[in-house]
Formats: sequence, C-alpha cells, structure tokens
Amino acid sequence: MKIAVSSYSFSQAMADGRMKITDTIPKAKQMGFDGIEIVRGGQSHQEMLSLARELRSISDAEGLPIIAYMVGADFLKNGLDNQVETLRREAEVAATLGAKRMRHDSTAGKDADGKAYTVDEALPIVAEGYRRVTEFAAGIGVHTMIENHGYFFQHSSRVKRLIDAVDHPNFGWLVDMGNFMCADEASVDAMKTAAPYAVHAHAKDFHYKAKGEYVPSQGWFPTAGGNYLRGAIVGHGVVNVPECLKLLRAAGYDKWLSVEFEGMEDCIKALEYDLKNLREMLGA
Repeated sequence: MKIAVSSYSFSQAMADGRMKITDTIPKAKQMGFDGIEIVRGGQSHQEMLSLARELRSISDAEGLPIIAYMVGADFLKNGLDNQVETLRREAEVAATLGAKRMRHDSTAGKDADGKAYTVDEALPIVAEGYRRVTEFAAGIGVHTMIENHGYFFQHSSRVKRLIDAVDHPNFGWLVDMGNFMCADEASVDAMKTAAPYAVHAHAKDFHYKAKGEYVPSQGWFPTAGGNYLRGAIVGHGVVNVPECLKLLRAAGYDKWLSVEFEGMEDCIKALEYDLKNLREMLGA
C-alpha cells in the first residue's frame, strides 16, 4: 500500500498560523508521504474551485498526487435535491484537483426542522442521494464513497446496509479503522465486515476511557455509547492497526492508506511517527 496523509492532519499547524492549506502538499512531500488528500474548508464554491486549481498546480510541481477530496453533506438537513446538486459541483472540484476519489457525508439523522429519523426511515433517502451523486461523478472520473463517520451511518452494519442499498459500481467504502470505535465497535471485528467494500482506507488510532472513568477536559470526546476517545499516534493507542491492515490485505485491498491524525501532540512530529510506524507495520 502507498501511504498518504490527509490535509486534516495538519489542522493544528494551520490553526496556529504555521501553515496554510497550500503548504500541506510540499510539507507532505518533504516528510516522505506518497500522496495527500484534501479536506474542504469553509470557502465558497468559486473560491474552492480557484483553490483547487492552485493546489493542483502545486501537486504537479511537487510530484505528489492529490488522491482524494473530502466534503461534508447532509441529505436530510439540507434537502435531497439541493444536496445532490451541491455534491455534483463538489465532484467537479475533485476532478479539478485531479482526485479520483471523493468522500462525502450522509446525514446526522435530523431534517431542517429538527425531526429525528430512524435508520430505516433515512436509508432510502440517503441511498438515493448517494446514487444520484455517484452516477454524475462516474461521468467525470470521480469515484464516490462513504466513510464510517459521523455517528448516524457509522456502525459497520449500517454502512454496509447503505452501500448495498446504493448498489452502484462507482460507490464504495472509505474504511477508517479508528472511527469504528466512535460507534463502540472493536475495530478488528468491524474490519471483517468493511474490508471487502474498501475503495480507500484511513489509518487512525485512539486512546480510550470507559464510561464512568475520570475523563480530563483536554482532547477527549464521547462515543455513541458514552465511552471516551482521544486521538493517538498510530501504534500508540488501542486500535489493533497491524491486524486491521492484515484484514484489508486479505480482502484484496492494496490501494492508498491515508494517515488521519487528530491527537494532542505536535502534528508535525506526530505525523513523522505515524509514517515510520505504518511503514514498519506494512514491512515497507
């Protein structure tokens, strides 16, 4: 597998002014990563298109490919037709970046009026949205995907149901081995369900505290079931990353593996360790 890094992993350095999004590509190249994925910020569509052209130019100059583009979405809150149209424009941004993959979100489970939906109620709406987006994206060479992300469609059984419902060859799973823990799943168990559907993968690790334990106010966030997680350097947390990698390989996955770091350590130093540890785990 080739190892990439998400621009999200540099959030700490961008927030404190050390870096801009345009700095992430040369920095990733300098650090030894093989590619980068770009996570959308708060720009308008036209601003993002302009930035995409600039990032593509930097990518070409550095010889470091932009492998994926990540955007938010909510088919319930934003309305099905409106969200589909917005995501079609985002697919055009992905194509401008030269990214062959685009991940977009599904829903947080409520509509614009705050009405809560069950998974059974939301599934046909969200599946239709994903299908309409991926049909368009296929025509411009962009493969769309869902990540096990965002609590509502995060548990492996729910994501599998959604992918099966969309049932389109241009749509698949961005398998994030750490995020299963947000839904209180053991990553290795969930990977057995997810790996055959993988079209892209994230390497992520977490520290863990069980419900009822003392939880410091710094850096921790709750799981769906009330346990707590904090981002970790790959290999430092409780996710069995080597076993997850074995399961991906056993399922025939040999594509990109992107580091997504969200811990408290300095992100540059943490990413150096992430890359070193992943290379050792992969035997590279």
